[in-house]
Amino acid sequence: MKRPNILYIHSHDTGRYIQPYGYAVHTPRLQRLARQGVLFRQAFCAAPTCSPSRAALLTGQAPHSCGMIGLAHRSFALDDHAKHLVHTLRNAGYLSTLAGVQHVAKDPEMIGYDRILRPKSHRAEDVVPGVVELLHAQPAQPFFLSVGFFETHRDFPEPGPDEDKRYCRPPAPLPDTPDTRRDMAAFMASARAFDDGVGAVLDALKASGLAENTLVITTTDHGPAFPAMKCNLTDHGIGVMLIIRGPGGFTGGRVADALVSQTDLFPTLCDLLDIEPPDWLQGRSILPVVRGETEDLHEAVFAEITYHAAYEPQRAVRTRRWKYIRRYDDRTRPVLPNCDDGPSKSLWFENGWRDRHADQEQLYDLVFDPNEARNLAADPHAQKTLDEMRGRLDHWMQATQDPILTGPVPAPSGAVVNDPDGLSPNDTPHVIA
Repeated sequence: MKRPNILYIHSHDTGRYIQPYGYAVHTPRLQRLARQGVLFRQAFCAAPTCSPSRAALLTGQAPHSCGMIGLAHRSFALDDHAKHLVHTLRNAGYLSTLAGVQHVAKDPEMIGYDRILRPKSHRAEDVVPGVVELLHAQPAQPFFLSVGFFETHRDFPEPGPDEDKRYCRPPAPLPDTPDTRRDMAAFMASARAFDDGVGAVLDALKASGLAENTLVITTTDHGPAFPAMKCNLTDHGIGVMLIIRGPGGFTGGRVADALVSQTDLFPTLCDLLDIEPPDWLQGRSILPVVRGETEDLHEAVFAEITYHAAYEPQRAVRTRRWKYIRRYDDRTRPVLPNCDDGPSKSLWFENGWRDRHADQEQLYDLVFDPNEARNLAADPHAQKTLDEMRGRLDHWMQATQDPILTGPVPAPSGAVVNDPDGLSPNDTPHVIA
């Protein structure tokens, strides 16, 4: 078997807010990719915060299992960089290249890529030229090429003529106001830049003659950087785009509705490439879904937060119908430093967000309440379901040896963290001794 190349294209803070998922966010290149490959409608990250999400995808483990419980640039780190996907692929003959964002190590040299491209910024317009040059130069095969774009992270660019704020619809958790419409228009401008970058890379892949034998995986780390989205365990935070095109059956413009976790991608690659899967993997191959052998992969998927800018320990389990979220501290107010600054956050803050109550437990019926706005944890009619979902979460945490089961999880020495009572991630943090 001639093993396919792997092109892993990933964005920052996009969620599912792109055209192929039905949103009025013009991303025609991603739409074309979806029509050529397989789109997963129910894909979820393992953490709605940057480094933990990416680390989970690239190690096939929950963030607390691989050690990435906070942000890499704030000195949180993997327990073992040898568990990163590139090392398993190297043993199978793959040469690896990193271009742009990686965000699983403070220094990308620590990871183990064979080659690192160093653009002047991680924005798509700066990352793309080096990637295009590499592809046209016919790199040795098989290769693993990670292309990471800064988009759609804040700060967003100014909206262009194609993003008219008068006609934008803000994301579901937000009210429809001039401020939130302007904010969404700016997000759309960033999504356009991301889409342009994807298109340029895929055009170069085709022009170089490499497209037919290249598996293209396109995804993001978590939901957009709006209040109640990024850094939240509702679907607004953990729902992600996932489009895969290429060898192994990822063709035909098909849509899969199976529950999928990003921790499933590592074992999927092992399955596709006929590689012995490492014993630490916690996900499952999605190939049986793609091949039509089953419609379901998991009864439930799991997600977590420990640190982002500040400590905010939470865990969640999601089934097709239900979502259960539990906090593991005694805090009863929002942690505002864990929301990026922007017009939508300012609007919420000005209307009293800081003093709103944060529930210790949340239970949502995703059939009748898909926006997760009516917490049923205190509803006596939902007690049986609450007990079941508590049990699912407890079982997973015990099976994965979640450290939060024994009490608060300390940040490592040297980590940079914010006060949970602060207002912004840009407030002066403190360094853990």
